[in-house]
Amino acid sequence: MKSRGVIFDMDGVLVDSYNAHLRSWQQTATRHGLFMSEEDFARTFGRTSREIIRQLWPGRFTDSKIVEFDLAKEAAYRDVLRQHFPEMPGASDLIQSLHEAGFLIAIGSSGPCENVELVRQSLRAGSLIQAVVHGGEVRHGKPDPEVFLVAARKLGLEPACCAVIEDAPVGLQAARRAGMAAIALTGTADRKMLEVHAHRVVDHLRELSPDEIAQVVRSARA
Repeated sequence: MKSRGVIFDMDGVLVDSYNAHLRSWQQTATRHGLFMSEEDFARTFGRTSREIIRQLWPGRFTDSKIVEFDLAKEAAYRDVLRQHFPEMPGASDLIQSLHEAGFLIAIGSSGPCENVELVRQSLRAGSLIQAVVHGGEVRHGKPDPEVFLVAARKLGLEPACCAVIEDAPVGLQAARRAGMAAIALTGTADRKMLEVHAHRVVDHLRELSPDEIAQVVRSARA
């Protein structure tokens, strides 16, 4: 019986979407007469779009206008991804090896359903992912653990049997609050910030194997 799982964050882990998100945020902000700097983007990365809008432009938009802004931004993001899908190096190879080793696999993302499905369909090994959780299924964004707890429930696993692979400190915090092993992938955030929250830090997905991940899960439970 399969009793281990890996939950992948999506952006920055399965897809190198940093530039696509930055471009779509800046395009949409410009249409509203606003400006988003790369610094603004970097410090809010990993949160839901609606949380980011409220944080960066407090009181500027009504709830209905926030929804409109959010939908326009995410549509722009998908347009950028469709032009060129930048799969993270080693992502599909790791998914394939985890599947062959008997792990259950999920995506846990704060992004909308359409984004998650686009990524799953675009990944070379996307058909091996058994469950997805998107932002519309949770009330609280990371660092709240809800997204990962829902993913574990969908996989039918206890949180302690799961590892999370994340690139953002808020995601690693969410993983640990969920009672899961937290594996950090560098590239988006400063390594020292990741080390504060992670049980293991890697610079490349190819550094990970099913045996390595199983060991991290065991160590986190000890």
